[in-house]
Amino acid sequence: MNAMLLARGLTSRCKQNLRLLCYSTPISSSSSSFSSNNKLFVGGLSWAVDEKSLKDAFSSFGEVTEVRIMYDRDTGRSRGFGFVHFSKDDDARCAKDAMDGKAFLGRPLRISFALEKVRGGPVVVPRLSSVENAKD
Repeated sequence: MNAMLLARGLTSRCKQNLRLLCYSTPISSSSSSFSSNNKLFVGGLSWAVDEKSLKDAFSSFGEVTEVRIMYDRDTGRSRGFGFVHFSKDDDARCAKDAMDGKAFLGRPLRISFALEKVRGGPVVVPRLSSVENAKD
């Protein structure tokens, strides 16, 4: 399955605009501070999705170097999310912009840049409610 089938609801003019947007989007200075933005988190996957179909869906945006779907170790069924690695940051950004929210095998995809896995250290997530409480 390719990306054009995923975007079948879009008009050809909209598809051209998406392509132009992907190739003309400037790299922001804030994104260059990260080590790499070529790994996408893809959520909302159907249980029927496999690595090949996911790679086929994203390969039209650039060279996909790795696709990994996470499976439940007890049931062997997909956990509904995976990761797609691109060889270039720009290709990943283009794929994210074009595919986020699009339906894939009947389910809308939720796509974001993957965070690096941190081992051994705590992950601190700031909470807005604690900031508001501190003001009072």
